[in-house]
This record gives sequence, structure tokens and C-alpha cells, in this order.
Amino acid sequence: MPLLLLFGLMLPVTGMVPVLSSFTAQRFDGLGQFGSHFFMSINMIGALIGAPVAGLLSDRLGKRKKLAVTALILNGLTLLGIALAYRQFDSYALLLGLRLLEGFAHMSALSLLMALGSDQVGRGGLGGRMGAIGASISLGVATGAPLGGVVGGIDPLWVPLGGGLLSLALAVVGAIGLRDATTARPRMAIGEILDTLRTRRALAVPLAFSFADRLTVGFIVSTLSLYFGLTLGFDARAIGMAMAAFLVPFSLLTWPAGHLSRRWDPFSMMVAGSILYGVFLGALAFVPAAWIIGTMAAGGVIAALMYAPSLVLAAHYGGEDCRASALAAFNMAGSLGFAAGPLISSLLLAFYSSFSASPHAPVFVSIGAIEVALALGVYALHRRDTLGTRSSLELR
Repeated sequence: MPLLLLFGLMLPVTGMVPVLSSFTAQRFDGLGQFGSHFFMSINMIGALIGAPVAGLLSDRLGKRKKLAVTALILNGLTLLGIALAYRQFDSYALLLGLRLLEGFAHMSALSLLMALGSDQVGRGGLGGRMGAIGASISLGVATGAPLGGVVGGIDPLWVPLGGGLLSLALAVVGAIGLRDATTARPRMAIGEILDTLRTRRALAVPLAFSFADRLTVGFIVSTLSLYFGLTLGFDARAIGMAMAAFLVPFSLLTWPAGHLSRRWDPFSMMVAGSILYGVFLGALAFVPAAWIIGTMAAGGVIAALMYAPSLVLAAHYGGEDCRASALAAFNMAGSLGFAAGPLISSLLLAFYSSFSASPHAPVFVSIGAIEVALALGVYALHRRDTLGTRSSLELR
């Protein structure tokens, strides 16, 4: 049940990507690149608040189900509000406010459903469980991109409208079918949870990768999406297909990659995958339009090899007692990266545009370099065991 709800929860997220320009520059005259990018970033600013609140309350109270259903209801109502504001009110500030609240509700629901999923004991162990969770999330994201392109091609309003109704339906399903873990978990005060997480220094590694990886996602759904539409001339359907080419192999391979982390070192998988992923991002600006689909598909394969191990490491280093808070911190770091991604890439675009007629290539290379530099830096710390990352991983 948590896997099914995670899949449905993610559909509206990338469903908004193909209609980004419809909700920003095409809807509000005079809105610049920064304002258009901020539509994606402010959603993640709300998520930055939602993730820790949901994680700490969940570990403190142990009532993951009730909190998750409440978050799904709030997510649905705010999506319906976005649809209403888009059609009825000429206020970008109102739209941004609703996006902020939606981000809070979405990330709260996501963190709680991930914790519920990780509580379930399965034959695949922690690696299999976190791989399945990652696969559900990425499959929802992968399905949402082309679905948003098709639905948004008819009417952009239908994307948040359909997403809102879907989220309310998921809340009903969750209220009926979700179950809290039957085994009792330690109940700690919020201050004790925070103190415990601070002592687990190795948790900083998957959090850092979550930040960088989601920063690149923020770049993909904003700058890359606008590049496809404004520079390469892709329409909403073509943008949706390009995103799907990346996300479908990513989602299909995340679960096998989670199982693979039981046999291979998940830390090495994460580092190697991140280096290759950075090279992929830098190469995108040099790929002809006819090769975009194939290149995006190759990038999706690489992304799966680094995403699943980072989830496994976050759940492992968080421990049974603070797992919801650790996963919330993982999502919080990712939300911060997602919020920073569109802003950083738009600033880089403005900077390189000041002295280059073709600014996209250096922007893409710069974003890819962030991923590569992080991977190499963390690997150097790992070799010296500065953060205690060499401790054995009992993933079976």
C-alpha cells in the first residue's frame, strides 16, 4: 500500500514540468527567467519545512498513518487551489503561495509514506525495501512527465486539477488500507532524536548526495525543460517524452539497483554513478535534437545506479529508532537542492549570457561539475574514514 500511494503521489510533480511555461511566462506578461524558475523552487522551499516536521512528529508519536492521510488531503486541496488560481485570479503571488503550501504537504506525505514502506519487513532486506520505495517514487515521476504533457497539451488547467482529485482519492485509499508497523519502535523526545542524528556522522554522506542529485533535478525540470522548449523548439508532448526517456529506465532499474547494493558496496555504486551522471549532464548541451531521447535514456540508467544506494545508506545510517527522521532529512536535503537548482542554473544562465551568445553549454557543464566534484570529495573523505562510512552495512 505505501508503494502504491507513493506512485500516485508523484504523478502531479513532474506532470507540472511540461506546462511550466504555461503557468509562468505565458500566463503572466513580463515574467522573466528568474520568476519562471522560482515557480519550481518555491515548491521545494515549502518541502524544506514539511520534511522535518513530518519526520520528527512521526518518530515522536509513532502515528505515521494518520499523519500521512492528513498530508495527502492537504496536498489535494492545494493542487485544486492552484487550478482555481490559474484560471480565476491574475496574481502570480497567490499562485506561488499555493505552490509553497503544496510543497509542504507533498513532502510531508512523501516522507511519511517512505517511512511506512521502510517499516515493512520483506524478503529483500533493507536494500530490497529501499529499492522498491525508490522505484515507486521514480516510476510515478516517470509516468507523470508524459502524462502531464498529454493532459497539459489539451488544457494546462487539467494538470493541477487532476492531481488534486487524485491526491484526495489517495487519502481515502490510505485511510482504508495503510497500516502502522506492528512492532513497537522506541519513542524518543524530539530533542533526543535530533541529538541522536547528530552523532551519526555518516548520514551526512547520503544527505549531501541527495542535495546534489535533486539540485540537478531542479535544473532538469526548469532550465533543461525551457531549453528544450525555447531553444530546440520542443512542444509540451515532446518535452514530456524527453523527460520520460530519462525517467522510465531510471524507475525500472531503481529496484534492481537496490537489490544489487546487497552484493556490491552501495557507497562505491553511489560515487561511480554520480561521476558518470555529471558527465551526462555536461554532455546534454552538445547533443543534437535528434539524439536527445537516446541520451536522456542513457542518463536514466546511470541515475538509477546512484539513487538506490543513497536511499539504502540513508535508511541504514538513520537506524530503526530514527528512520523516519533520517529519511525526512534525506528528503529535506533533496528539497533544498531542488529549490537551489532552478535558481543556481538561472543565475549561471544570466552570468554566461553576459559574455556568450550560447550560454547553455557552460551552464550544463557547470551543473555536471557539481556532481563530479562532490563524488570525488566524498570519496576522498571515505578513504580516510573521516565520517565513519566504512562501517559494515547489514543490508540482508
